[in-house]
Amino acid sequence: MLLYKIGIGLIPGIGDVRAKKLIAYCGGVEAVFKEKKRLLLKIPGIGKAAVNEITSQSVLRRAEQEIEFIEKHNIAPLFYLDKEYPQRLKHCDDGPILLYYKGNADLNPPKVISIVGTRSATDYGKNICRQITAELAPYNVLIVSGLAYGIDTMAHKAALENKLNTIGVLGHGLDSIYPAANRELAKKIVTYGGLLTEFLSQTKPDRENFPQRNRIIAGMADAVIVIEAAERGGALITAEIALSYNRDVMAIPGNLNNVYSRGCNKLIKQNKAALIESAKDVIYCLGWEDVLNKPAQKQLFVELNAEEEIIVNILKEQTNTAIDEITYKCNFAVSKVATLLLELEFKGVVNALPGKQFQLAN
Repeated sequence: MLLYKIGIGLIPGIGDVRAKKLIAYCGGVEAVFKEKKRLLLKIPGIGKAAVNEITSQSVLRRAEQEIEFIEKHNIAPLFYLDKEYPQRLKHCDDGPILLYYKGNADLNPPKVISIVGTRSATDYGKNICRQITAELAPYNVLIVSGLAYGIDTMAHKAALENKLNTIGVLGHGLDSIYPAANRELAKKIVTYGGLLTEFLSQTKPDRENFPQRNRIIAGMADAVIVIEAAERGGALITAEIALSYNRDVMAIPGNLNNVYSRGCNKLIKQNKAALIESAKDVIYCLGWEDVLNKPAQKQLFVELNAEEEIIVNILKEQTNTAIDEITYKCNFAVSKVATLLLELEFKGVVNALPGKQFQLAN
């Protein structure tokens, strides 16, 4: 089955969105490669060239090579339907169909923050990054960044200093580390977090890969914090993607005359990002304060109807569950699921989380 999971992502002209459509139409990833050509041609948006690649199955030879690599290096392939796959990212339409992961951290903890910024970070930016990360430590937050120079590097280092798990999202395969100067840092991250990528081995760190990987940084977090950024560049791209995913975006204001503060100031000025000065602001924006975060007191012996029990049983399966996944599993209409979840909130059985996610109250 892994052979086909890798192979479908290698079909020219078939991105993540179309790959998911193919799987849905055919009833499974293996079924895509076993479907008759004439039926594949009837699938909307799937061209003749792609169908020829599928039926020739030439991509599966490259997939076999990748299986050898991941088995040799103890890499975990995470398919978008797997439980271990980042659930927040799973519900982004263009989320990667398959990820490659080397590490130990849970990719679905209750709290995830992505921190991004310029590669040319100033001492001001680095100190703010270290301060905010340290202040987030009591909340056991997973810190996500891109292992680049500057703010990314500081975010990972600060997480490790404060015994927080951290994930480095790469713009290349797991057979190399870019920049090379971060190789030792990457080793520590694998021990106390993990490295994550959608790219196969032998994929070079080409410039066009990094905007693509930024959607992973944006999608797998509850919020994205921008610390120092120019008006153009990867940090601003990540912020825009986060907004499109309905994630919270926050930015540190900076000196008007500093080119690497203009991006943050612009996001704040355009009301695309909340102005933050410390982790206290982050905690407030996300509702993580002790008082606000206390689950509503449960009634003793809460009575649930049959439909509510179905929702509760689904939520017992994993820590955080998106409303789309609940809807898929219970086969109710979205509007009905929303109503049931609201009623369960009133009863103190369910807590609502950022990004339309829900969990059982403690």
